[in-house]
Amino acid sequence: MTEEESLAQPVLVKPTKVAVLSLFPEMFEALSAWGISSRAISDGLLHLNCINPRDFTTDKHQTVDDRPYGGGPGMLMRVDPLVKAVEASLEWLVCSRDEAHIIYMSPQGQKFDAKGADQLTKRTNLIVICGRYEGVDERFIEEFVDEEWSIGDYVLSGGELPAMVVLDALIRKLPGALGDIQSAEQDSFEDGLLDCPHYTRPEVFRGREVPAVLLSGNHKRIRQWRLQQSLGRTLLRRPDLLDALELSQEQKALLDAFKNEI
Repeated sequence: MTEEESLAQPVLVKPTKVAVLSLFPEMFEALSAWGISSRAISDGLLHLNCINPRDFTTDKHQTVDDRPYGGGPGMLMRVDPLVKAVEASLEWLVCSRDEAHIIYMSPQGQKFDAKGADQLTKRTNLIVICGRYEGVDERFIEEFVDEEWSIGDYVLSGGELPAMVVLDALIRKLPGALGDIQSAEQDSFEDGLLDCPHYTRPEVFRGREVPAVLLSGNHKRIRQWRLQQSLGRTLLRRPDLLDALELSQEQKALLDAFKNEI
């Protein structure tokens, strides 16, 4: 094969496979049946399998929870059904435990952000644990969980909604998931800044006009305007993000001009 023929060959990307352990697998139809995530799954960019720990119980009531040792309110998810569900997940993923990455959605986990989504897109064999009740037995976390992730400093009824948030953010970053790769590149946080404002037709809405620069056709000015708006919006809404960035000379000049304007 010549060098030219080699370069012409398509690059095969191994699809991401995600097994979700949830007592309410039907909730994940929100991902598999609608929108960008549904298209990505249909196109084979991501393989999703929801596994219910109840299917691995041995009693007629399919018990997956029990009272905590030491007393206290609420119930905890038992270890044994979860372990069997993990084993079934590894069998579906066709990989060993060492080849899989297991995350647990928990308000005690590290805060999920764009960098976290980038990290997870590198995992081709992912298992997501959705807790319920007061959580899961700590021994399961110690034995099986690689990372705990949180989507915010608040408590929800279960890990399903946080898991869907994480998976949706992950899917958007998969090559081919979005119709235009620039859609992902221009998202808020991708370059450490909030996104700039956007406009579409009509040109005038209730007396509010589209900024003239966007109608100018001058691509250099449009790029600079969008960058300045992105910097300014970040300054006003999330100044903490600017503190973590090393701005270029152009960015500093645009930001200074924005400050003078306001």
